[in-house]
Amino acid sequence: MIIWLIGMSGSGKTVIGRKVYEELKKEYRNTIFLDGDMLREIMGNDLGHSLEDRKKNADRFCRMCKYFDDHDINAVCGILSLFHESQEWNRNNLKSYFEIYLDVSLKELMRRDSKGLYKKALNGEITNVVGVDIEFKMPVNPDLIIKNEGDLSIQNAARTILEKIPRESMFK
Repeated sequence: MIIWLIGMSGSGKTVIGRKVYEELKKEYRNTIFLDGDMLREIMGNDLGHSLEDRKKNADRFCRMCKYFDDHDINAVCGILSLFHESQEWNRNNLKSYFEIYLDVSLKELMRRDSKGLYKKALNGEITNVVGVDIEFKMPVNPDLIIKNEGDLSIQNAARTILEKIPRESMFK
């Protein structure tokens, strides 16, 4: 199964995804965790953050997940997932796909801003920041939406996901 966590920078994709991964790994040894920063590093950090480069990275992410899926490897993935065509491609090409949208207001994301991206973008220091000068399009039909405005613990968010994913779709 490919578990696809979608959200903007600061939404909790990585920390919640890692917690889901840690719990699943106890029962399903063939489970991995992958996020957008990790994939960029694996691929040699050869892409920037322009819309064109983000599309190339999204395509790589989808194809890598197809590889995992074809080899019965469960993957918990944290990705911005800007492109509806990527989400549609996953639904059409993966045997088992579960999409989760971490819904966080831009105000809350800017308050968190752990990487300093929003502040730098608003100060004109950087460009190509989703939510500032690149539009974020909410997923069309996620399997689960989790509102994460700061009042939800990582453990509770992970528990909600673990309760909703169809375990019969997990690869043993």
